[in-house]
Amino acid sequence: MIPESTAAAASRSSEQTKKSHDEANSSGAVNHSEDESGNENQQKNVRRRKRAHKGSENVKRKSARAGCSSVGRARGRRGKRRHVENVTLFEVITMGRSAMRAVIDDWIKAYVTDRDSSLLDLISFFIQCCGCKGVVTAEMCQSREDSDVMSKMVEELDEVASLQYKKFLAFPWILTVTWPMDTDSVEYPLTQSGPYGRWFHSEFCDFVSVLVAQCQHSVIFDSYLMNTLISLLTELSNSYIRAFRHTCTLAAVKLLSALVGVALSLSVGIENSQKLYKVPKTKTTRQKLTPQLERIQKKIAELQGKRVEIESMMDIVFKGVFLKRYRDVLPEIRSICVEELGLWMKLYSSEFLNDTYLKYMGWMMYDKTPDVRLKCVLGLQGLFGDPLLLPKLDLFTSRFKERMISMTLDKDNEVSVQTMKLLLLISRTCDDVLSPDDYKQLLQFVYSSQRPLAAAAGELLYLRLLSSGAHTSDSQDEINEEEAHKLQTSARLKSLLQFHQESELHKHVVYLVDSLWDCGGALLKDWAALTSILLQEPSSHGPGLTLAEQALLVEILVASVRQASEGPALAGRSGAKKALNAREKKIQIDDCTKLTEHLLTVLPKLLNKFSSSSDVVASLLRIPQFFIPECPEAENTQAVSSLMAELGAVLDFHSGPVVVEAAARTYLSLCGEETSCGSVARDARDSLVQTWVDKLTVLLEDSLQGDCFSADEEKTGDILSTLRKLRAFHNCHDLSRWSLFQLLSPLLSAGGAPPEVLLEVLQCLCFFMIWSLNVSSGTLTSREKAVAQRLQLRLFCERSHRCLSHSDHSVRHQAFLGVCDVLVAHSYQTHVWDPTSFGPLLHTPSPKLQRALSTFVCMHVFVGPDCDSQSRVSEGSEVERLEDLHRRRNLLAAFCKLIVHGVLEMSTAAEVFMYYTKYYNDFGDIIKETMYRARQTDKIESSRTLVLCLQQLFVRLKKEQESGGRAQAGVQTFTSIKELARRFALTFGDPVKFRECVVMMHRTGIEFVFQEFNQTPETPTPPLLSYLTILSEFSSKLLKPDKKTVFMYLQKHTAELFINLRDECWQPLVYYRASLLTAAEGEDAVSYVSSDRKPCPPNRSPFSKQKLEGSKSPCLFSPVDSKVSKGHRSKFSPSHQEKTTDVDLFSLPLEPAARGLNPEGFVLSSSNEAEDDTVEIEL
Repeated sequence: MIPESTAAAASRSSEQTKKSHDEANSSGAVNHSEDESGNENQQKNVRRRKRAHKGSENVKRKSARAGCSSVGRARGRRGKRRHVENVTLFEVITMGRSAMRAVIDDWIKAYVTDRDSSLLDLISFFIQCCGCKGVVTAEMCQSREDSDVMSKMVEELDEVASLQYKKFLAFPWILTVTWPMDTDSVEYPLTQSGPYGRWFHSEFCDFVSVLVAQCQHSVIFDSYLMNTLISLLTELSNSYIRAFRHTCTLAAVKLLSALVGVALSLSVGIENSQKLYKVPKTKTTRQKLTPQLERIQKKIAELQGKRVEIESMMDIVFKGVFLKRYRDVLPEIRSICVEELGLWMKLYSSEFLNDTYLKYMGWMMYDKTPDVRLKCVLGLQGLFGDPLLLPKLDLFTSRFKERMISMTLDKDNEVSVQTMKLLLLISRTCDDVLSPDDYKQLLQFVYSSQRPLAAAAGELLYLRLLSSGAHTSDSQDEINEEEAHKLQTSARLKSLLQFHQESELHKHVVYLVDSLWDCGGALLKDWAALTSILLQEPSSHGPGLTLAEQALLVEILVASVRQASEGPALAGRSGAKKALNAREKKIQIDDCTKLTEHLLTVLPKLLNKFSSSSDVVASLLRIPQFFIPECPEAENTQAVSSLMAELGAVLDFHSGPVVVEAAARTYLSLCGEETSCGSVARDARDSLVQTWVDKLTVLLEDSLQGDCFSADEEKTGDILSTLRKLRAFHNCHDLSRWSLFQLLSPLLSAGGAPPEVLLEVLQCLCFFMIWSLNVSSGTLTSREKAVAQRLQLRLFCERSHRCLSHSDHSVRHQAFLGVCDVLVAHSYQTHVWDPTSFGPLLHTPSPKLQRALSTFVCMHVFVGPDCDSQSRVSEGSEVERLEDLHRRRNLLAAFCKLIVHGVLEMSTAAEVFMYYTKYYNDFGDIIKETMYRARQTDKIESSRTLVLCLQQLFVRLKKEQESGGRAQAGVQTFTSIKELARRFALTFGDPVKFRECVVMMHRTGIEFVFQEFNQTPETPTPPLLSYLTILSEFSSKLLKPDKKTVFMYLQKHTAELFINLRDECWQPLVYYRASLLTAAEGEDAVSYVSSDRKPCPPNRSPFSKQKLEGSKSPCLFSPVDSKVSKGHRSKFSPSHQEKTTDVDLFSLPLEPAARGLNPEGFVLSSSNEAEDDTVEIEL
């Protein structure tokens, strides 16, 4: 029940209605949405042009008082008789479904007694659910076709009373909803965020469903309740007010869904009655129809009549609400309509599942909102999932098949995934719908970057593979079950291999395996079948696999092992589940145990069979990296020894980098302390390394004669292959006890060594030094060992320094990277060392090496597009260009690490920072991160580095301009330098945090321009004066008191100079002063006069518009007036301002100017400083 003040409004006089309007002024209003604001405002503007209402529309209802008074009296009598809680229907939805049923039953009883008043309760409920807290009034209507009545159906705004009216016909009443306008609020219950909005949506829908369910056996067929309710919802769903339209559209479609449930129950009743009617008719024909048959026949007719009436109601709601709202401007309304339409077609297919209704579903698949398209696809999934409904979907499928296939490319990931699942349903239920070309297009999604979409496409692919390989072994009766399973698995794998080879879309099998893992995990985890197929020889049962298919099957085997061990996390593919639950973790452990037990014994056989193929062997060598450490099978010494023997044989046969690096990583995983086979693996590894070291020692003794390397091609190849193996293993294992530094370091100083040998030697020595620095905490037990380590470090740096000038660019790059990595490792060692124990001796790189490293970066990283250096490649090849960029980025990152870790002075970074804007696309992220890390280390020093960078660039530019020669590679224009300064200024985020840094930059810049400058007639201006224009880019980062301080510091350096600010030569000073003064007043700095552009004439100067007409001084600025803040200028009289304006600090010495000025005019005076909350920084 609604409150008495609202329900009784239908029987009150016009004076009482007027009071209700006054009460409504203080209540809330129906909220407007931002989506409809444009439409609503347009209609409001049209209405405002009309004449405003002279009074409330309820004043005109005197004629309806008599007709409505009986309603109030009946409600009053009912209120005296009933003793229940005084709750409104709107409050019922907060009480749960059980309380909802009880209150609705009470409402039905009240409706039977007094239907008019109860209907007003229900009407007020829907109005309140729309978010409207106004008043509902009603007047009787005698005819629907009355033209006078229809002309009153308006939705108006009363500007005089500030009220909104919604007047509509809900026969036999004319209802008026009145509420105050509140355009600031945009929310109503359905749109509220958080749990409340979702809860209200659910409870509101339940209320409509329970209302129809409780009324279906009583008052629903009285031709009064449903007519009024449908009229109410239809009218409100057509309102231009979003709250009415959204809420009542939801109520209307849920009402139709509830009516569908009633129609279904009636159909079941008709069907049961017809069965009862047929039972007596099957008896002997001599018996006549009994009264029981007549009752059954009458009941059937009654149920059929009720069903027709219900279907008529559904048709009215569909035509009155759905057909007008399924194209609504609000996406939520369109989504509601489409979602319920799919439910109607699935539940009541006899009425709704035809092409008349299916066309709306097809049209809405083109909607611009993803949620609407998603609701269409989900609704179609329910239809195609029922085999009984498929015959009615033939025309729809043929008409909209192309659209469904194209929606797999939808920009919304969820829509594309659900569309793929829909096509999977169609493929399962309808064999002839999708053509081979359609399958070819859809199956390529197994390589999608979105894992849910790839998994859905993988399920479709697996379905196709199952159908192709299901009948392979049916004709072979003599083959046992195991052989049949093996042949069936072989047929499926062949189909999978053929698909991957024909697709030619992706080279990595791991993505294909990941897509098939959820649906075809049993096939991919059948490692026994996979290995048996790989090990089998061609026989009479089949020709076997080709070499290419065997290599591809090995990749599938390795990918399945990786997937079982690590999970679906793949680089470049998103949407995978990040965390595993307990069940998934148990499955993962069981799979790892099974693969370890099986492959530990089978892998030696596979390595033996494919030992001649380096690519296949490299793939097979990755398998032991996924073995579980605590495996009972790993304690089998014979199996482990067999595997170690095959690994040694592979390394004796192959020396390629791919195989050797894979073997090194495999030994690393097998030699762990926690593994069961660790001792056997470590012994095998040590034996291999000792063999290589002995072999290399003999080769180098024959090849190194004094300081010259001389070896024939065969010996050089043996040395190179042995060095590659040692380098790969030294990258993963600590080989310090073999003393490779003493063995290999002479090669760096020997002449005639091939670049390939030097490259491997540099990498080996780099790994040796890094391992030595990393594990020295347990090995440095005396000062002698620490001195020996520092000598090795210094010797390595010296030898690598010589290699920086080698003729081969790969040797130069490796020497640079090796020195940087070793110095960074040494810096880290000194930082993490325990001071209580014996520590390493500090090594500082020589100044010559530091300059060489800085020069190397400038020459090999920051190279122009027209440079003919060896590091540059032809621009015709995009792949080579990207590889070259990757190498240069590595070089720059290695150099920046030296700065960040404090190996090099921070001022060295100036050579890198100056290229920040010029090479921003290639190296901007690295340089910016270096700035950030350097600023974390020392804010002041990093700011000095930025200043040094700008000063160096400016000095180079001045030298070039003075020399008049051709432009050099490292010289930038004035505009680019100023842009670089602007970008530097943007890195200072919080002015308070970097206050001292910015002030220091201004102080240093002023000293850079004016220090050691003596003014003469030949040199009236400082030669570096234009630098002030660059420095002004940092003025916006100064706090207000700091701007005043910097300005005084500038005055101090310019006080003894004779300056005429109207001269063009002093324009940089003008601009810099303006950046300090106008910025302090909150004004924008004016445009500058660039020295590399044509200067503007004096009359076009941005400062020529200052109010200086009364000034006789040649100076364009008044020092006093410019320093007076806005808060203090009102204290001066006009005469005082004119007097102080004539003073020019720049044309007079400092002391007389200071004596001639009024101290009160300075903002830097003590009285004004007291008013500032900030603290001034001393310069």
